[in-house]
Amino acid sequence: MYKKTAEDMASFIKNSPTAFHAVDSLKKILNGEGYQELSEGRRWEVSPGGKYYVTRNDSSLIALKVGANLENYRFNIVASHSDSPTFKIKENEELEVRGKYIQLNTEGYGGMLCAPWFDRPLSVAGRVVVKEGNRFVSRLVKVDRDLVMIPNVAIHMNRKVNEGLEYNKQVDMLPLFGGSECRKGDFKKMIAEELGTEEKDIYGMDLYLYNRMEPSIWGANEEFISCPQLDDLQCAYASLQGFLKGTNEESINVFACFDNEEVGSGTKQGAGSTFLYDVLHRISRGLGKDEEEFYCALASSFMLSCDNAHAVHPNHPEKTDACNCVYMNEGIVIKSHAGQKYTSDAVSTAVFKEICEKAGVPVQFFSNRSDMAGGSTLGNIAMSHVSVNSVDIGLPQLSMHSPYETAGIKDTYYMIRATEEFFG
Repeated sequence: MYKKTAEDMASFIKNSPTAFHAVDSLKKILNGEGYQELSEGRRWEVSPGGKYYVTRNDSSLIALKVGANLENYRFNIVASHSDSPTFKIKENEELEVRGKYIQLNTEGYGGMLCAPWFDRPLSVAGRVVVKEGNRFVSRLVKVDRDLVMIPNVAIHMNRKVNEGLEYNKQVDMLPLFGGSECRKGDFKKMIAEELGTEEKDIYGMDLYLYNRMEPSIWGANEEFISCPQLDDLQCAYASLQGFLKGTNEESINVFACFDNEEVGSGTKQGAGSTFLYDVLHRISRGLGKDEEEFYCALASSFMLSCDNAHAVHPNHPEKTDACNCVYMNEGIVIKSHAGQKYTSDAVSTAVFKEICEKAGVPVQFFSNRSDMAGGSTLGNIAMSHVSVNSVDIGLPQLSMHSPYETAGIKDTYYMIRATEEFFG
């Protein structure tokens, strides 16, 4: 049960190397479940009992399951994010080194751990805007082979490397693409061939590096799983499964997956945008509800902000709070912060604890050390536009923001069960 769930989650992640691919994977699952796609640029025709989804920028998605009895309705919302730290390929993408190498010119996206990106097989994926006749078409591309690598400098040339090194992303982190037979222009030529189009018809590219290493289930009792992008596609996958399983005829169930959390969410498709508010408002109006009914619904709504949490590190247990610390395979994490980086409070914590009790799922609590700044997530950012009761939760993991992260084999299942109970 636990292993099969983790394997299914890892398969989803393997097919989702960028936020664009993650949303495409989500769409395929929703289409298979009979959900109807809505367009922000067209009038919505919606009805009680309907199932819908809408995307923005092809990298954020909101799905809705509308109850049949909405006399006193509310929104049950689960939110996660589709992006992960990586390296984005710049517009003028090729750099020549002494006529012998071609590197790809990249820049960091999000706050990644740099060291694990060295000496491992990488490739390129993302979206490309192609001109077809008189219109532009967005096309997904995933180069499905070992394509590039970021080589380390040998210890013989940097004897102090193991004493600590600050990486310069413009110098140290550029991937090697080709040797002396490679020429400038070969990269775009390769992308055109992947898409079956002409180079001249490529008008824009949002391309990123992705890690080619296969997911791995390991440990003395196969209790751990490692793969790319657990933060936050583990939560996105699990909460979608709970969303699909749960039904509440007196509410509108909402699954949201936002892009750009790793760079602050302040984009048109991020949690800091109007995307969530726009969708909730439009679905409410489309169902014939007036403004007063909409705001009454918001007042009784609830959101689970799902983003992974830091497990106690076996080599550095001192990095986490002595009491409010969490471990893999021991349950869903409720995150709290006195400075309000997380939305959890006494009320929302109590509500979620009861949800987990009903689901038979264990719960843990995380707070940062008081002398150490932690990260933030999308919950309190989204709340600046749609203010509802909210709790910040996640699944415990190691090596957050590495290209190869580690989590517990049981925790994906726990999240599915808890979100199914929430949506029910």
